[in-house]
Amino acid sequence: MRGVDLAIYADALAGEAASLAARAERARSRLRQAAIEKRARTELTAIAVERLEALGVLGGIDEVATHAELRQLEAALDAVEELQTWLEAELNAA
Repeated sequence: MRGVDLAIYADALAGEAASLAARAERARSRLRQAAIEKRARTELTAIAVERLEALGVLGGIDEVATHAELRQLEAALDAVEELQTWLEAELNAA
């Protein structure tokens, strides 16, 4: 393989890794938001919770699905990082 081809692929792969990392961070953020909402629900009045839900301010985060999404993203990121490590070795050898 030519070094230029490897470098171009490495660049594309870095973009993919950044995208996966950003998506994982958004999932983590949604989980933190869900935890805050749970705590708020215990301290707010039932009327306030009802109104906030009607506005779409509370609720709407499926924690189970978000945890599953996060696991998938982290696994994908691990695989991309493994490929990046291999690719770096190939670039060094080229």
